[in-house]
Amino acid sequence: MTDLSRRDALRILGVAPLAATLGLAPDHLERAARAVANLETLPASQAAVPAFFSAHEWQTVRLLVDYVIPRDERSGSATDAKVPEFMDFLLSDKDASLGNKTAMHGGLAWLDNECRSRFAKTFVQATDAERRQVLDDIAWPKKARPEMRHGVTFFSRFRDLTASGFFSSAMGWKDVQYQGNVALPEWKGCPPEALAKLGVQY
Repeated sequence: MTDLSRRDALRILGVAPLAATLGLAPDHLERAARAVANLETLPASQAAVPAFFSAHEWQTVRLLVDYVIPRDERSGSATDAKVPEFMDFLLSDKDASLGNKTAMHGGLAWLDNECRSRFAKTFVQATDAERRQVLDDIAWPKKARPEMRHGVTFFSRFRDLTASGFFSSAMGWKDVQYQGNVALPEWKGCPPEALAKLGVQY
């Protein structure tokens, strides 16, 4: 990799496990990392045109990621961090595995079918309470009923994708109060309150 800043390198380390899961070769990690950075420069008003997701899937994904990481008092939501665009980039990559692409399309279809079965509506058309009812049934693998196993597998993977996208973004870094790339002229040791919390001393 050439001309990489420390920030770019850390970004690559952040997406590496995810890229490996999606079947991306190591030499595509730099491109993936830079794509995430480029997405963050797009104005909020500029609508993305997905390359992997269909128009209906795009609506579903944009709703679903915000159930995983909603906006709160500390940071924006997953859509604010452009997580759907991140997912679309990774899944539309020519080297992303067909199995992972099929799993995403199939999982989104499962979600709609489950909502149609319960409410005669798609996930997008369902109410917030109805959506949460379905998600509650697949969000906790150990508590899920056996017949929900396909939904559980999909949502666990989707949640991982959402978290990877969010915490690879500048918004995600700020959310965890990442302090890298800041000069530290003097090291005064671990703050007393942190030592007290850990129950250690030196």
